[in-house]
Amino acid sequence: MAINYLKRGKSEAERSTDDAQVRQTVEAALADIETRGDAAVREMSARFDKYEPAAFRLNKEEIERLVASVTPRDLEDIRFAQEQVRNFARAQRASMLDVEVETLPGVILGHKHIPVQSVGCYVPGGKFPMVASAHMSVVTAAVAGVPRIIAATPPFKGEPNAAVIAALHLGGAHEIYVMGGIQAIGAMALGTQTIQPVDMLVGPGNAFVAEAKRQLFGRVGIDLFAGPTETLVIADDTVDAEMCATDLLGQAEHGFNSPAVLITNSRRLAEETMAEVGRLLTLLPTAATASASWRDYGEVIVCDSYEEMLATAEDIASEHVQVMTQRDDWFLDKMTSYGALFLGPRTNVANGDKVIGTNHTLPTRKAGRYTGGLWVGKFIKTHSYQRILTDEAAAQIGRYCSRLCMLEGFVGHAEQANVRVRRYGGDNIPYGKAAE
Repeated sequence: MAINYLKRGKSEAERSTDDAQVRQTVEAALADIETRGDAAVREMSARFDKYEPAAFRLNKEEIERLVASVTPRDLEDIRFAQEQVRNFARAQRASMLDVEVETLPGVILGHKHIPVQSVGCYVPGGKFPMVASAHMSVVTAAVAGVPRIIAATPPFKGEPNAAVIAALHLGGAHEIYVMGGIQAIGAMALGTQTIQPVDMLVGPGNAFVAEAKRQLFGRVGIDLFAGPTETLVIADDTVDAEMCATDLLGQAEHGFNSPAVLITNSRRLAEETMAEVGRLLTLLPTAATASASWRDYGEVIVCDSYEEMLATAEDIASEHVQVMTQRDDWFLDKMTSYGALFLGPRTNVANGDKVIGTNHTLPTRKAGRYTGGLWVGKFIKTHSYQRILTDEAAAQIGRYCSRLCMLEGFVGHAEQANVRVRRYGGDNIPYGKAAE
C-alpha cells in the first residue's frame, strides 16, 4: 500500500497524558464525595468553579426565570433541534420490539424492553456551554421512557447558563443541578444527603469527567468512554480545499487535543487543504485552540486508491467521518468502525453535533470498533422471560436439562429439573441421578 503522510501529528507516546495523576485525583474526589456527600461537593464547586449557591438544584421559579431570559429566536432554535432529535429517537424506539415466541409446543420465550429507571445526564459548559448535549441525552432518555432524568451542568462565568438550562428543561429533565466536573458525576452516581443516586450516567466531558465515569462503571451504567473530539475527512477531487479545511477546523476548535485528519487520493487536494487551513487560522476567532490541535494532532494522508483510503479510515476508527467522494455509498456500505458518518458535501459534522437529529455522543479512541454512540436503545434494558404451559413440555425440557446438568456435575441443578420430570412426567428418577 502506498500511503504517504504529508503531515503527522504527535506520536501515540507523545499524546499520552498523565493518566495516573488524573486517575488519582478522581479516585480521591469520589471517595470524599462518598464519605462526606454534600459538604464535599460544595467544597469542590467552590475550588474548581468558584460557585457557592444556596442550593445546587434549581427550583421551579429559578428555571422559569432563566428560560424567560433566553431570546425567542434562541428558544425557537432549541425547540427545533430537540424535535429533530426526538423524531429520530422515536423512530429508533419503534424499531425495538418486544418478542414472544413458542419455540416448542408449550414453551414460551420472550423479551421485554424496559427503560433504565433513573439517569444522570452531564452537560459540559466550562469552556463552551454545550446546549446541544442537553438534547442528545435528556431528550433521548425521555423518548426511551426513563421515569427520572436528572441533569448537571457547570456554571458559566459564575452563574447558570440560561440557554443550557432552557434546553434541559424543555428536553424533559426532572431535576436540574448547577454543578460540574467530578463533583457532578460523583454526586449523581453515589448520591448525597440531598441527591438520590441514579442507575446510569451519560454525556461527554473533560478528562476528569471521563475518568470519573470509568471508575464508577459497574456501580452505575454509562453510555461510553469518551475522549477528545475526533474528525476524519475522506475526500477526493470532487470537493475543494475550502470545504475540507473548514470541516477539519470546525472540529479542531473543540480543544487543544482534538485530532483532525484528512485522507485523500489527490495530492493536489492535500497540499491545497494544508494551505487553506493556514489561511483560515488567520481568520478563525477560535484559532488559538484550533491551531494547537492542528499543529499537534492534525494529519494529512495521501493514498493511491479508494481501497487504501478505506483501510486507513478503518484503522483510525474516528468519532466523526465526513465522506465527500464520488463513492459515498461505497464507503457507507464498506465502513465498519466509526462513530457517525456524514455523507456528501451537503452535510457536515456540525449538523450532527447540533441539530439534524442523530446523536452527537459518540465513541472515540477507536471505540467505534466495538460500540456505536448514544441512542435511545442505550437507555433501555432487554430482559428475557420464559413460561412453560403444559406438563408434557415441562417433562421434555426437564429431561434434557437434567442430563446436561449432570454432564457438568451440577447435581443440585439437575434436581431442579428432576422434580419437574417426576411431578409432570411421571418418571421415577432417584434423587441425584440424571433423567433417562
